[in-house]
Parts: sequence; C-alpha cells; structure tokens
Amino acid sequence: MIDSDLIAAQNAARAEALKFDYEALGTQLARRGVDIDTIKSKVGSYGVAVPSWGVGTGGTRFARFPGDGEPRGIFDKLDDCGVIHQLTAATPTVSLHIPWDKEDPAALLEKAASLGLGFDAMNSNTFQDQPGQTLSYKYGSLSHTDPAVRAQAIEHNLDCIEIGSKLGSKALTVWIGDGSNFPGQTDLTAQFERYLSAMQEIYKGLPGDWRLFSEHKMFEPAFYSTVVQDWGTNYLIARELGERAFCLVDLGHHAPNTNIEMIVARLIQFGKLGGFHFNDSKYGDDDLDTGSIDPFRLFLVFNELVAAEGKEGFAPAHMLDQSHNVTDPIESLISSANEVRRAYAQALLVDRASLKGFQEENDALMAAATLKAAYRLDVEPILAMARLEAGGAIDPVAAYRASNYRAKVSAERPAVSGAGGGIV
Repeated sequence: MIDSDLIAAQNAARAEALKFDYEALGTQLARRGVDIDTIKSKVGSYGVAVPSWGVGTGGTRFARFPGDGEPRGIFDKLDDCGVIHQLTAATPTVSLHIPWDKEDPAALLEKAASLGLGFDAMNSNTFQDQPGQTLSYKYGSLSHTDPAVRAQAIEHNLDCIEIGSKLGSKALTVWIGDGSNFPGQTDLTAQFERYLSAMQEIYKGLPGDWRLFSEHKMFEPAFYSTVVQDWGTNYLIARELGERAFCLVDLGHHAPNTNIEMIVARLIQFGKLGGFHFNDSKYGDDDLDTGSIDPFRLFLVFNELVAAEGKEGFAPAHMLDQSHNVTDPIESLISSANEVRRAYAQALLVDRASLKGFQEENDALMAAATLKAAYRLDVEPILAMARLEAGGAIDPVAAYRASNYRAKVSAERPAVSGAGGGIV
C-alpha cells in the first residue's frame, strides 16, 4: 500500500484549488436547482469492480511485452488492486478468474480484508486448456459435441460457484469462446441446444441468492460464428434459463457503430440487464481504457442507467475489463475508474424533466441539447472531492507516480519473459 502521509501531502498541495473549484461548480449547479453535495454523495457511493487479470500487462494474438513488476499471482494482484482502491476510493471489489486465481479461500479473504477489498462476480475459464486438464476445449466447451467435454466444463463452473460462495461473491459470469471458423463446421442449431442444456445444469447449481451472467461476443476466437454472438441471443439465453439469469454487456463486444445504449435500454426494459464490463474500442474488441475513444457513448449508457435507478429488481454489476498493452495497468485502471464515475456524475446532472418534455413534444434539437448540457459540464471537482472525503487522492495518478510503487514492486517481483502472445 502507499504511505498515507504521502497521499496527505499530495492532497494538501491541491486542497485549496479543489475547494475553490468545487464551490464555483456548486454555485453554477445551484442556478439549475441542483445540490452539488447530493451529486457528490451519489458519486462517492458508486463503486466499480477491478478484474484481477487487469493489473497484469496485456497483449495481442501476436505478442505480449511484459511490464516492470508484474504480479506473480493472485496475492500480488490483490496488492495492486488495493493500491487502486486506496487512491480512487472507487474500486472496493475484485473479480476473480478461475483457475488463474485459484487459491485457498480463507487466505484470499484474509488478504483482501487487509487491503479493504471484497470480491465481486466469479469468472470461469473454458476458453483455454489448463495444465493437467483431461479433455481439450479446442473445439468447444459447453457446446462441444462430446458430452464428456461438456460435463468437464459444467463441473468447472460449479467449482467456481463453490469457491465464490466461500468468498462472499454473489454472481458467476460465463463467457465461452465456442463457435466455428468455417461454414459447415458445426450444426448451428444443435450447437446452441447443447450450450443451453449445459448452462441449465450450471444454473441449477446456483445458490439461492446468486445470479448467472452470460456474456456475448461477436467474434474471436471463433471467426465464422460464435455461440453467444449478440445481445439478442444473450437475451434468449437469460429468458430460457430463469429469473436469476441475466445478460452481461461488454462495451467492446459489438460491431463498430452499434447503438449500445439502446441495447442497454432494451435489456433494462425487460429485466435482463445483469451488468457491464467497461472498456472502449475503435475497431473491434480492443479492450482499450474506458472512455479513451468514445466518452460520449459511455455517458449515453449511464444516461440509461440513471433513468432506470429505483426500478424494481434493477441492480446491475459494474466491472472494468481492459487490456493494458503499453501503459502501467494500475494507472490505466485508476483512470478508467475515474472515467466511469465521471459518466455517472454527468448522467446524474441531466435535467430529466426538461428532457421528457422535449421528447414528448418531438423537439429533437432541444432533447439532444439537454443531454449535451450535462455531458459538457466539468465534473472533476465532484469526483476529486468525493475521493478526498473518502480518504483517496485528489489526483490519484500523480500520487501513484510520486509513491514510486511500480519501482518498489519491480525490485521484489522477478522479471517476466516476453515470449508468447495472448492477453493475461
């Protein structure tokens, strides 16, 4: 963890300017009938989960270039996640990936508690073969033609549920790479039927207070067809499985120019939005830092979420899911957590009464202008004040760099070979 005195010193140098900016913004919002402290309170209570794998350096199908001080295992990952939360006060939970993070649950709980962290949704892995694995997933897992392979994949997911139950997790996210690379390679209907049957077995194994998230992805590693390829198929899955099955939306798992906020609205409308993996993309599933390419789209997604707040049963899970190929993963996750909160704050500032009026009057220009008025506001003083009051850093990236945390862990963690490709 980073020395609290260092964070305090960093904050002291910025506190007076923040106070001025916060009061100025508060005055501006008051003219609109908005109480800045109410917005700050909501933003301060909003948290987004960090993926355990996100603190490692990412890569592509062609190569991976390891960074300094990469985590050696889940306990190092938790240390890095603890630093992110310490500085942002916005990432109180970690989402584990099994078997990458498989360790004694009691030891994981003890370590997380020492860092002020809890555990979010569990993630299963049947998209690659593991050392000592009996049967291969080369041609699929939950949809494989061989019932023995499907049984192995089902058992792995049930194992994830068992581990998560000991950690206080309340959800399982299932993403599979199953599909085909050639026309005619598979019977598309039979393959989907096998998948549904396998998922039904997993669903039966859920504890009563758990949810099951299915995640769609347009392509990769199956490039001709994927079993769960879009939100429509994902909705069908959630509807077929039952009331505790929901759709997980990864912002990068869509074709370019897809209207993701409308997908979010549809899933909310029919009670099947389970949660998000936040990232950004330019061409495909790029897993870029959240808000780095299209922050307005992120705002539009949160506009739908804020509009649905208070709706019965509405409790989406929020998590970052990124690949950091050329940046320090901790810095990218700090920045992304801040961007998610920024979009939330902006969405809270939408004048919804005016927006509804313009919509009913079919005044397209003023409806769009109402959204832009909230989006264009610089809400950084709200975010910074929320961090400060929660014990975080006014400028978390600056505090992180001043701490030399990366240099410290680099001296303790052995260098990793750059050979091989694939995202960590």
